[in-house]
Amino acid sequence: MTRLAQTEGLTDIQREILSTVRDFVDKEILPVATELEHRDEYPTRIVEGLKELGVFGLMIPEEYGGLGESLLTYALTVEEIARGWMSVSGIINTHFIVAYMLKQHGTQEQKDYFLPKMAAGEIRGAFSMSEPALGSDVSAISSKGVRDGDEYVLNGQKMWLTNGGSSTLVAVLCRTDEGHPEGTAPHKSMTTFLVEKEAGFGEVRPGLTIPGKIDKMGYKGVDTTELIMDGLRIPADRVLGGESGRGFYHMMDGVEVGRVNVAARGCGVAQRAFELGVSYAQQRHTFGKPIAQHQAIQFKLAEMATKVEAAHAMMVNAARKKDSGQRNDLEAGMAKYLASEYCKEVVEDAFRIHGGYGFSKEYEIERLYREAPMLLIGEGTAEIQKMIIGRRLLEEYRIQG
Repeated sequence: MTRLAQTEGLTDIQREILSTVRDFVDKEILPVATELEHRDEYPTRIVEGLKELGVFGLMIPEEYGGLGESLLTYALTVEEIARGWMSVSGIINTHFIVAYMLKQHGTQEQKDYFLPKMAAGEIRGAFSMSEPALGSDVSAISSKGVRDGDEYVLNGQKMWLTNGGSSTLVAVLCRTDEGHPEGTAPHKSMTTFLVEKEAGFGEVRPGLTIPGKIDKMGYKGVDTTELIMDGLRIPADRVLGGESGRGFYHMMDGVEVGRVNVAARGCGVAQRAFELGVSYAQQRHTFGKPIAQHQAIQFKLAEMATKVEAAHAMMVNAARKKDSGQRNDLEAGMAKYLASEYCKEVVEDAFRIHGGYGFSKEYEIERLYREAPMLLIGEGTAEIQKMIIGRRLLEEYRIQG
């Protein structure tokens, strides 16, 4: 077992889950990750293995066929999976955001219908806020849902859907203006729709098209797509929670879980980069000794390990805060910001330790070097996190009088 990134106070069940996942990562993911990533191939066998382990139902309550575990258990599991291949953790992330939103905000009928199938991995989730003309400005969403009897008609274009092709359920945020007078704040005029579809690309149901995969610098294997709605009809009972106008709050609650996930992914990738760096430094010789014996390299290793530890501690704190039922947007923002920035720095230091070989596709660090940047923007950029952190700090430290 690795010395870094240990977590105190875990139950025997949590330790058993993490040990099982770690073994799976070492045996089933690490040996094939780089090859699959270079081919941009969806990791079907790996996903099926995680399905058999019950990972898709990790946080879903036992009454719906899941394991009923905490966000902390989920985050630590994601950390282990990302250590093997970050793309696989992305496949899990969007699924769990949708499952969490259903568990917290869905009607009883929606929970009864979707959660057992999601726990079994029969339904795979994706969620969609962003659009081509906006990034973090959720209030500028232009996709629209208009009520038509017992249905809504959805029109618009969404962007950056992880699992857009392979998913069979997408939580889609659209503007809905019924019941909201002119001048209503934009975030009070949004609704989350539960859109069922076929897996694949092209027209996956009448009025809904998934054009194809977006070609990316890294984060390959997992499909990232657009979503085009053109007269898409959705039954009114597929409004999350059964009430329009609550979508912004649903999505923000889900994004807090997603930010803990991104922090966990940053921790996992940084952990792997440190492992690769410290191993290579003991094998590579210059000037008659391993480069690990040179002070300059030891300084790098010391800084890398410290960053791995610090990011892990903040991620664990954010997960535990959410599990306790307390507001955790401050802690989640801090954890996501620190873990993603430190991940980038640890990966770059490991890349530098490898020297010229780090530039070769034969070495795993080359893949990590292309994957780390996605964490800087996923679930909100560093600038967005700092805005959230700053506003929350001003709430906490407001001068009285």
